[in-house]
Amino acid sequence: MRVTFYGVRGSVPAPGPTTARYGGNTSCIEVVLEDGTTLILDAGTGMRALGATLLEGNRHETVHLLLSHTHWDHVLGLPFFAPLWRKESQLLVYPLPTDAQERFQRTIFDDIHFPVSVNDIPAKVEFAKPSAEPWRIGSATVRRIALNHPGSSQGFRIDDASGASLVYLTDNELVRGEAGEPALDALARFSASASLLIHDSQYLDSDMPAKYGWGHSVIDDVLTLGVRAEARGLALFHHDPNRTDDDLDAIKARSAAWLSERSPVTQLCVAIEGQTLEL
Repeated sequence: MRVTFYGVRGSVPAPGPTTARYGGNTSCIEVVLEDGTTLILDAGTGMRALGATLLEGNRHETVHLLLSHTHWDHVLGLPFFAPLWRKESQLLVYPLPTDAQERFQRTIFDDIHFPVSVNDIPAKVEFAKPSAEPWRIGSATVRRIALNHPGSSQGFRIDDASGASLVYLTDNELVRGEAGEPALDALARFSASASLLIHDSQYLDSDMPAKYGWGHSVIDDVLTLGVRAEARGLALFHHDPNRTDDDLDAIKARSAAWLSERSPVTQLCVAIEGQTLEL
């Protein structure tokens, strides 16, 4: 399984000189399975560059899209996804957290928010309706889990035939203390022994309590989840748009030290736009 980060920022794009190393595009990840099937996790602004890469490699004809939810930072890249404007392309969109969210494509392509109507898209866009869960995509089995985020969100676990496993949990607020233990335990079981766990890591302790209830996690809580899950790799993701490259360097150093004391088997990654990991 090959995992490439095309957008790692949360809430709003954050381009500029202070974010150039880690990247300013919002959530979008490409996953290539053992059999060559292409999955995309979220359709943030990083999806624009991914579309160009797929066209260049002639890998755009069938693409599978898993969306955590439809807040703007997770769908803004979709109108600029180049394969969408090729009639030979097929985009399969899998079930969203709620039926209401499945109407998102008409919200974007409504002649008001974007100048092209949904009916004028050349590509074939379908909402896939798996008959049962978990479901199969190419050589992988896909499971999902409900997350703690305003308006609802969902996470995914992708287990490939190669033995590699990826868990994607973004826009999720881990709650500390007894109130949060049931959810933490459930997520740890869902993520157990994952090759790579990617988790929303937007906040620091110093951001609280002002950001409590906003639907994003404090980094120390994410590290705790990684240890509980015994994940082989843990990627901090959905970086706060105000976080500079230097800030993220400091977060990486502190988090790596924290993990080395508690779980030497878990390798830390602070997600960088353009970074590829082979699982």
